[in-house]
Amino acid sequence: MKALTWHGKGDMRCEQVPDPKIEHPRDAVIKVTSCAICGSDLHIYNGVIPDMHKGDIIGHETMGEVVDVGHECTNLKVGDRVVVPFTISCGECFFCQNGWYSGCERSNPDAAKAEKMWGHSPAGLFGYSHLLGGYSGGQAEYLRVPYADVGPIKVPNGMSDDQALFLSDIFPTGYMAADFCNIKGGETIAIWGCGPVGQFAIRSAILMGAGRVIAIDTVPERLEMARAAGAETLDFREVDVYDAIQQRTHGRGADACIDCVGTEPLTSSGADAVVDRIKVATYLGTDRPHVLREAIQCCRNFGTVSVVGVYGGYLDKIPFGSAINRGLTFRMAQTPVQAYMPKLLKLIEDGKIDPTFVITHKAKLEDGPELYSVFNEKQDNCIKVILQP
Repeated sequence: MKALTWHGKGDMRCEQVPDPKIEHPRDAVIKVTSCAICGSDLHIYNGVIPDMHKGDIIGHETMGEVVDVGHECTNLKVGDRVVVPFTISCGECFFCQNGWYSGCERSNPDAAKAEKMWGHSPAGLFGYSHLLGGYSGGQAEYLRVPYADVGPIKVPNGMSDDQALFLSDIFPTGYMAADFCNIKGGETIAIWGCGPVGQFAIRSAILMGAGRVIAIDTVPERLEMARAAGAETLDFREVDVYDAIQQRTHGRGADACIDCVGTEPLTSSGADAVVDRIKVATYLGTDRPHVLREAIQCCRNFGTVSVVGVYGGYLDKIPFGSAINRGLTFRMAQTPVQAYMPKLLKLIEDGKIDPTFVITHKAKLEDGPELYSVFNEKQDNCIKVILQP
């Protein structure tokens, strides 16, 4: 089969690889009908994610048609259309039983590596390094799905791939970001990053009853998409974000701040952002947490900081004194997608949200390497890429 494989920083290739097959009775194999390039895939593309091996198949936003099932996977049958969550979860361990699927104790065969870095291992993920299981990803013609009796959700008749695909990651992640803010109605929510996850966070916060959403970015087409959803926007290259939020909230700060950016923020004029870049470039740091620092400073006393942007290592110069002295609450996670999928599927069915708004590019799998570059460089108004093998 054809698949997109990683061969080093900035080096993605579409090449022939062995077809997947059933390896465990709870497995399924799907023929991929749609997959997507995620913003977190760009961290792999840019060489930020450790323990990648040349030839690894990447991608974790995938859906398709079941073509084979293990004999213990009784919930699926050949011919079912399914969306596959990016988190691989057994459904039986302590964390899965509590709905924390992204903390699954059993699905990461490389757990010992993760424990050395983070103390404990999270769940295995599709196509996201050998730190998280070394699983083949879904930017391919076929995908093996472990624990298929727990993860995939069936797509209703009449629902298109474009409507359903983002249940795999970015819709649940954006929704969770807003959910973490404990919105009761009327709050001011500030959101850093208007990429695909940020766009879903904006719409989710509004659906939950936020009185005002302030979206921060600098890419014109992203800011325009945020305004179309009903958000106010700030271009961080044109204004001081802290001063602007203080002014708009009469000096109180935002009720909750959401970091949808993570370790690779776009270039900022802030001195701390410049230092971050130097530290990472000289291997004196692992991440560039400029956005997280700013979100903490912009959050009101006893407010919430919600973090869904990807960080990997150790963060420098975090204003923890500000957080503790002002009573901030931090919520963060890799998304336990399985916990959110049924509710969000119903929102789509009921017409409360149409996820297709975020799609800007559609192409064949063979065009994937070029579109990785386009997406990474923010060219051609690219916000979300769908690939159709």
